[in-house]
Amino acid sequence: MPDQPATALFCSFCLKPETEVTALIAGPGVCICDECVTLCLHVMQVQQEESVRRLAPWQQADDVGDVLANLPRVARAGAQAEVTLAEWVGRGRELGATWTRIGAALGMTRQSAWKRFSGEAARDDGPRAWRDPD
Repeated sequence: MPDQPATALFCSFCLKPETEVTALIAGPGVCICDECVTLCLHVMQVQQEESVRRLAPWQQADDVGDVLANLPRVARAGAQAEVTLAEWVGRGRELGATWTRIGAALGMTRQSAWKRFSGEAARDDGPRAWRDPD
């Protein structure tokens, strides 16, 4: 397999790159740094000690400025997840998975999977550009 540049990893919560944290734990499509793990442990301890009302972060926001300030951070986390998903799909293709199997795993058609992940759909526009993705 040819050498490929490593994909930069970031914490999915604080978005710090792996070069700025002590440890980064990678899961299926997400990563969490040691600092966020520590924060999570603290939050869980507080929730066990107190009766804390649990709301999603966007439900807690009461200022439109706070909401707008968080949108770029959430978009970056989504972009990171998309890159990670594309890396998994790429590895699946390297190991012989067809677009049909990848599509089924993702709950989409093979054509949708090919269009989203192959990189060819963006280059080939027009009615005569279609070809069987498997």
